[in-house]
Amino acid sequence: MKTISDIAKMAGVAKSTVSRYLNGGSVSETTKKKLENVIKETGYIPNTFAQSLKAKKPNIIGTIIPRLDSYATTQTLIGIDEELRKLNHQMLISNSSQDLEREIENMYEMARQKVAGIILLATQITNAHLEAFEKVDIPVLLVGQEHKGVYSIIHNDYDAAYDMGKYVLEKGHRRIAFLGVTEKDIAVGVKRKAGFKRAIQEVDGVNVRFYETTFKIDDAIAISSTIIDEFKPSVLVCATDNIALGAMKAAYLKGVRIPEELSITGFGGYEITEIIHPALTTAKFYYQDAGRMAAQSMIQLINYEEIEPLIFSKYKIIEKESVDNL
Repeated sequence: MKTISDIAKMAGVAKSTVSRYLNGGSVSETTKKKLENVIKETGYIPNTFAQSLKAKKPNIIGTIIPRLDSYATTQTLIGIDEELRKLNHQMLISNSSQDLEREIENMYEMARQKVAGIILLATQITNAHLEAFEKVDIPVLLVGQEHKGVYSIIHNDYDAAYDMGKYVLEKGHRRIAFLGVTEKDIAVGVKRKAGFKRAIQEVDGVNVRFYETTFKIDDAIAISSTIIDEFKPSVLVCATDNIALGAMKAAYLKGVRIPEELSITGFGGYEITEIIHPALTTAKFYYQDAGRMAAQSMIQLINYEEIEPLIFSKYKIIEKESVDNL
């Protein structure tokens, strides 16, 4: 198998010249013909990414993720990758490590690399994001967040939280703590809280308090310990499964029995929540399905086909052992 170095040596040019040629950059006609002849003689096949860059219609889809250590992210990526392969496209992944500036830089960099479109697993959308969407001049699709004027695939956070609220109320709970995240995150921080609030407002005699933490389990352990000591709720409704795992650890450390002394719920449907004991009652989101929908929608966009501006993925309340029936 020939390499770029081999091709450069045989053509009598620098490796950078070969790379520039493969990436569609400017080279002289003489050099271009020389490289074409060498590539033809050797049967050299550029890698998929280089081929995509040189093609009139690239087949690389950029996918920007906020973090690598997330169940929701990895499951969504599996769905995107599987569907893109079926559609003869490839995925290029870039991680922002929850750094918004880096996330925006990644968009510009992917555009420079001539990807066909960008799927963004966003945590929040700022004015800088909106400016980048305009400037990159390629299709952009949001997954997990929505914004007016941007194609989006979202989990039905509001309805799932409303159903979770109804569920704990039907179980007889009236002293309730809700542990959410910053409202900069519209999906998890705003919509899940709003849907839950709506359910609570439909019933009289409920004592509910709202708290805030981060997505980190250690932070959830700390705030959950405070909630248990100061408020003593009968149920702690957590905005994510990770936060719920932190709450369960806090209860364990304090010798509080689940669900006899404290019920706990989450959102996500992570696999680990079925393995632990007691298993966690949660609103399950189907992340792989959302990923497949994102891949399908992106291919439609780059083919100039019409799609719905806002698409919802499905969810289901999974009843396990972590909620007591009062």
